[in-house]
Amino acid sequence: MEGPFEDDEGGTLSVTIGADAPARLDKALAAAVPEEAALSRSRLMRMIADGDVSRDGQAVTDPKAKVAEGEVYTLRLAPAIAVDTRPEAIPLAVVWEDADLIVIDKPAGMVVHPAPGSPSGTLVNALLHHCGDSLSGIGGERRPGIVHRIDKDTSGLLVVAKSDRAHHGLARQFEDHSVARHYLAVVHGLPSGADPRLRGLRGVGFEPGGILRIATNLARHRTDRQRQAVVWDEGRHAVTRARVVEDFAGQAALMDCWLETGRTHQIRVHLAYAGHALVGDQTYGGRRKLPAVLGQGAEVGNAFPRQALHAATLGFDHPVTGERMEFSSPLPEDMEALIGALRGA
Repeated sequence: MEGPFEDDEGGTLSVTIGADAPARLDKALAAAVPEEAALSRSRLMRMIADGDVSRDGQAVTDPKAKVAEGEVYTLRLAPAIAVDTRPEAIPLAVVWEDADLIVIDKPAGMVVHPAPGSPSGTLVNALLHHCGDSLSGIGGERRPGIVHRIDKDTSGLLVVAKSDRAHHGLARQFEDHSVARHYLAVVHGLPSGADPRLRGLRGVGFEPGGILRIATNLARHRTDRQRQAVVWDEGRHAVTRARVVEDFAGQAALMDCWLETGRTHQIRVHLAYAGHALVGDQTYGGRRKLPAVLGQGAEVGNAFPRQALHAATLGFDHPVTGERMEFSSPLPEDMEALIGALRGA
C-alpha cells in the first residue's frame, strides 16, 4: 500500500485485490481497504460513482464491475474536513510524546473519537486540548491523528499521529501488520488443544507452543449493526492468536492475545466464536456466568462492568526516525482485582 493519505489537500490510496476477494468491485474494495482509512462500503460506492476509483489510469464507475486477483485500484480521497470538535481539558496518561506522535494509556470508559451518542468527552477532545494545532489532519473529520482505535471499554495503549509524515508511516505499519500489539484478556473457560470441539471448529487451530489461532472473516452483524460477526464469503479477513498465561481452576483463564490484523472488536468476536468469550463482555458473551466453584472470583467476575481486555503492549518503528519503540502498560486496578479474586479460588 502506498501512503494512504497524502496531505491535507487530499490524496490517494492504492488497493491491491487479494486472492480471496469478493468478485465485485465495491465488495472487494470494502474488504481490502485498511480499517484506519475509515472508508465504509457506502462511501466507497459514492467514490466509485463519482469517478474517484480508477485502474490503470481509467475511472471505474460500476460498483458491480468484476475484479481479479492482483489488480491495483487507486482511490482519490477528498481533503480532510476541518474538525469542529471542541478541545476539552480532560486529563491524559501520556506515555510518550515528541513532535510527531503521542502514546496514550487510555482508561476504560473513554471513547476514542466523537460519534453519535458520544459527541464530547472523547480522546480526540482531550488531544485537541493537549496538542493544540499540532495533530495530524489527515485522519479526516472528527478523527485528527487517529490511526487505530481501541474500544470504549477496553483500556490500554494507543498511538496518535501529530504530524502528517507520522500518520503516513504509522498507517503503513498497521497496514503491513508490523505493529506489535498484545492484549491481556480474562476469558470464560480454558482454551485447550485437547478440546475436540475447538479442533473441529472452522477457522480455529493450534500452533506449536499451545498457541490458539483463529482465522475468519468479520463483517457487521446482519441484524445488529453495532456488532461484528464471523462470516466466510464476505467481510474482512481477520487473524487472532492467543495463549493461556494463567489457568483459574479450569473455569477461566488469563490470556495473552495478539493481532495479525486489526478489525473492529476482533479479539472479542474471535474468542466468543471459539466458545471463550471475555468476562464482562455483554455484547458477545451474552448472559454467560462464571461457575460458583470459583467463589469470590465468580462474584467479582459476574459483576465485572466491562469486557476484561487491556491493550498491554505496543511496538512500532518510529515513523520519522526509524527507531524501534516498545511500550507497556500495567493492568488497571479493576482487572488486577478480578485476577486476584480468581487466583483466590
